[in-house]
Amino acid sequence: MDKQDDSNDMGAVSRRDFTAGSAAMAGLAVTAGSAAAADVVEKDVMIKTPDGNAEAAYFHPATGKHPAVIVWTDIFGLRPSFRALGRRLAAEGYSVLVPHPFYRNTKSPVVADASKFDFNDPANRAKTAEWTGPINVPGAIEKDAGAYIAWLDSQPEVDTAKKIGTQGYCMGGPLVFKTVALSTRVGAGATFHGGGLVTDKPDSPHLLIPKMKAHLYLAIAASDDDKQPDAKDKLKAGFAAAHVPAEVVVYTGMAHGWTVPDMPPAGPGKPIYNKPEAERAWTNLIKLYKTSIA
Repeated sequence: MDKQDDSNDMGAVSRRDFTAGSAAMAGLAVTAGSAAAADVVEKDVMIKTPDGNAEAAYFHPATGKHPAVIVWTDIFGLRPSFRALGRRLAAEGYSVLVPHPFYRNTKSPVVADASKFDFNDPANRAKTAEWTGPINVPGAIEKDAGAYIAWLDSQPEVDTAKKIGTQGYCMGGPLVFKTVALSTRVGAGATFHGGGLVTDKPDSPHLLIPKMKAHLYLAIAASDDDKQPDAKDKLKAGFAAAHVPAEVVVYTGMAHGWTVPDMPPAGPGKPIYNKPEAERAWTNLIKLYKTSIA
């Protein structure tokens, strides 16, 4: 645990060919093996929630029933890179739902290729605030998560005898905490460079730990740890006090966003995505699921 070096279909599509816009991000998918990937079915679905109809991408192996996983995206929402991730995870033997978190006020994708997004542009920063406004309303994500769990449990490809997993990236980290704390139906949760897991506010995500009945894996970017070195200690202490099995790992040398292929660069010639360390994080994710929900 210490710092290491180391319900209406919008249209079913299987064997989706990603366009040139997603080709640069498809590294997550190709390593799954072409044979396994070819046996994955992808559907664009619309899921009814208490606040409206949520767009989502749904992936599952072509045959059988499998444990379900909810993937919470980063601030750029549902887009080709996360479709590739969903396909890869389904090829590992899971029925995977990747919702568009900003369905209340946008359609997906809000950006097709996040690598071209300039955070230094005030107009772009204003866009992100607009996207995220509705999901920051108290109870919004809990309503969404409950709807997604119920939808998954109604799908013939989901093995309801198994627990559900959930994973989130950047802003998706707190959404994982809310999902895990919401229902004992969730047996595993993972966050990758999760943002704002520990704050000084009364609604800090880490305060939800006593409500959790799942196994957790938290992959923290070294750059985030440098900015908030006490966060990992508060997380570890919270998990220990609540007797929640969890691993909190700081990935040495990694910048916030290192697991997402189309993350905007930190500067000219300074890519954030790090494939070897992203693969290490992926291996630990699959280990979590195989030991907790499979």
